[in-house]
Amino acid sequence: MTTSTTATTSSASIKNYALVTLAYWGFTLTDGALRMLVLLYFNDIGYQPLQIAFLFLFYEIFGIVTNFLGGWIGSQLGLKVTLYSGIALQVFALLMLSYLDDSWPQWVAVGYVMVSQAFSGIAKDLTKMSSKSAIRLVVPQDAQSSLFRWVAVLTGSKNALKGVGFFLGAALLSGLGFSPSLWVMAIALLLILITGIMLPKGMGKIKKKVKFSQLFSKSREINILSAARFFLFGSRDVWFVVGLPVFLRSQLNWSFYQAGGFLACWVMGYGTIQFLAPLLLQKLNHNNPPQAKTIQFWTGLLTAVPAGIALALQLQAPTDVTIVAGLLLFGIVFAFNSAVHSYLVLAFTDDDKVALNVGFYYMANSGGRLIGTVFSGLIFQFYGLVGCLWMACFLVLAAWFISLQLPDPPRAEVVHWRAGGDD
Repeated sequence: MTTSTTATTSSASIKNYALVTLAYWGFTLTDGALRMLVLLYFNDIGYQPLQIAFLFLFYEIFGIVTNFLGGWIGSQLGLKVTLYSGIALQVFALLMLSYLDDSWPQWVAVGYVMVSQAFSGIAKDLTKMSSKSAIRLVVPQDAQSSLFRWVAVLTGSKNALKGVGFFLGAALLSGLGFSPSLWVMAIALLLILITGIMLPKGMGKIKKKVKFSQLFSKSREINILSAARFFLFGSRDVWFVVGLPVFLRSQLNWSFYQAGGFLACWVMGYGTIQFLAPLLLQKLNHNNPPQAKTIQFWTGLLTAVPAGIALALQLQAPTDVTIVAGLLLFGIVFAFNSAVHSYLVLAFTDDDKVALNVGFYYMANSGGRLIGTVFSGLIFQFYGLVGCLWMACFLVLAAWFISLQLPDPPRAEVVHWRAGGDD
């Protein structure tokens, strides 16, 4: 291959990476904004925490189904199809929700929102699975040694933008109202959808057909990571999704801007730490890539954080200080966990199985979010935020125990990491 051909290939790869990232960023902004819009709006009109949790029930359930089938669909039709199908479905979900009528009976309104959130859940996991799978394929060949960094850039920036989305949702709700905000976001996504024509066809599509039964056949490493991921993300959402925002609004009397802004800053900070995780772990691990002991250490450390926050609240420590400091610490440790997880699932995956394995892995992620969301509303309604925190501690402990069974990644990935360590 000539130098000019190599440069052209590298340029095309970077362009494709940029297109995938743009689509993921755009979706992430609307996803975070939509979550905050729905949560704050329905809390403000008098819905109870458990009722709010049920609004997101289909979002998580259909996310599980989508991740399970999405990897198979992506391997058959290509990741471009699944990526932009996700964007289109989100546009539909936003427009559907904009027609919600306050005069409807509550049971009709709840059912309508649940259905719209089902479409949004499908959209979210199609987009996420496609984007993270595509990174393995669009990263330039001369940058494969820095795979962890490229994954961290996408994932970390996504979480930072999700935080911006939280604030955006609160600001739009306060400034424009519920329905106009949804229309603004739908139009923005339509513009991103148009850019899809520039992405190559067939990306991630495999030549031979994959039998449906093969969706259940995963490596031991992927199964262990998926199980740990289930409990890890359940531990976050069990207090963060419903319990914490409702606590800030109803018990600390924070405004839309204060609650949305605080959660936005937290997610942006979390994303920043995740973005910096490769550099920080390089220094800690002497330029070696994450190993099994890496995730075991960070998961074990995370176990103590929700327990510490719960104990501080029970001992009557200042509530505002405890929540802010505790959430800051939780975000830092959780970000390292998530970054290492995102790397390991690709390190244990072959190129021809990336869509299938990532889809299966994020199905477990969605399952954890589902359990976390339901328990967040249920436990908060009966036991408050402290109860949610103790449940989070239990779930992290389960994730740590499962991670003890994880072997180290293949030696090839270790060489790749070290080769790119000084870039």
